[in-house]
Amino acid sequence: MKQMKMSNLDLNLFYEKLDNGLEVYIIPRKDSNNTYVTYSTKYGSRDYEFIPIGESKMTKVPGGVAHFLEHKMFEQEDGTDPFAFFSERGADANANTNYTKTTYLFSGTKFFEENLKYLLEYVESPFFTDENVEKEKGIIEQEIMMYEDNPYTKAYEGLLYNIFVNDPIKYPIIGTVKSVRSITKKDLYDCYNTFYHPSNMFVVITGKVEAYEAMKVIREVEDKRTLEVAKKVEKKVIKEPEEVEKAYEEAEMSVSLPKFSIGYKIPLTSFKNMSRRKILHYLMMLFDIKLGPVSILQENLNKENLMTGDFSFDYIDTEDYFIVMILGESNYPDKVIDLIKGEMCNLSLSEVDLNRKKKTIISSFLFMSDNIYNLNTKAMNNVIKYGKVNTDDYEEVTSLNIEEYQKIIPNINLENHSVFVINPKKK
Repeated sequence: MKQMKMSNLDLNLFYEKLDNGLEVYIIPRKDSNNTYVTYSTKYGSRDYEFIPIGESKMTKVPGGVAHFLEHKMFEQEDGTDPFAFFSERGADANANTNYTKTTYLFSGTKFFEENLKYLLEYVESPFFTDENVEKEKGIIEQEIMMYEDNPYTKAYEGLLYNIFVNDPIKYPIIGTVKSVRSITKKDLYDCYNTFYHPSNMFVVITGKVEAYEAMKVIREVEDKRTLEVAKKVEKKVIKEPEEVEKAYEEAEMSVSLPKFSIGYKIPLTSFKNMSRRKILHYLMMLFDIKLGPVSILQENLNKENLMTGDFSFDYIDTEDYFIVMILGESNYPDKVIDLIKGEMCNLSLSEVDLNRKKKTIISSFLFMSDNIYNLNTKAMNNVIKYGKVNTDDYEEVTSLNIEEYQKIIPNINLENHSVFVINPKKK
């Protein structure tokens, strides 16, 4: 097992890759009373065209399968309820699915080895029948209808749908009622057997843990498995144009104030001779400085009572694009959107603002290292985006500078953007 120092943090990262391909990342915090464990597959809602393991032709499964599969993993053949198992041992358990990964997790202060062993075992024991698949459809359909009635979800998913043309990230993670109704037991097993192979999965443990003891438990479980060596999963190559699908859309819902969202689709292929991580740092700094809670624009909007609260942001990066999504609430959505667009016409930053933002980012790293949940989440996101946990964040952020940023300004293309507005229903 490799041990690496995490720069400027009093933390060590332990890493091991097992013979079956499973990767394990452990970051102990001896001053923590709790332990947080996540077991993830590099498989999300975006991955529904691929070549199933043992087959040779590309197949397409219905939207929402990754989320559906996450639900069904909690139904075990022996009747054990994983939630009850963890609860009886003083642990909280859950799972979640996003566009690029599915994660199963628990946190607790006691019975660590027993809980870790069970987490691995239940995730590695699928049990799908025609009957339990049909039963789950009604549950998920209710969940879908609940989301459809949420204006914030509508503003977010409507914008995402209009930003992307071909990338399946444009579709809801949960799927649609129509797609969920078409999911079969075979779909679930095809996706499980293809994407839940240990060579496509990883474990992250943060908090109160002895790294070598944890690895011993993991090896004991994994050594009992008899699996064929898996080839790299072959997914359909997505060709996504720079243009957005739709530049503007309005909808009506039962809301008291209009809700709006604007998304910028920024090509990353035009940036040369700079690491992807640095590019993303600069782009996030740009939008935070221009539109964030302490920005001049936000201050002016609040003074003029054009906004109720601050903007909320979400960032998504795909292979070729960086998406910045800005959401808010205002009685004057068109005016606020015009002010946002006007502010983003000027991409220059001052050295003072950039250095101040660097300090904020460094402070957030230090704060994050004190929180085992944030530490774990950051590690997971690193693995998904970069294939490893980064240990040199401090050096990278401190190396950011105004001269370097000014060189990339000509490559920042904000021409392609989309707006989605939700207005109150007319009486």
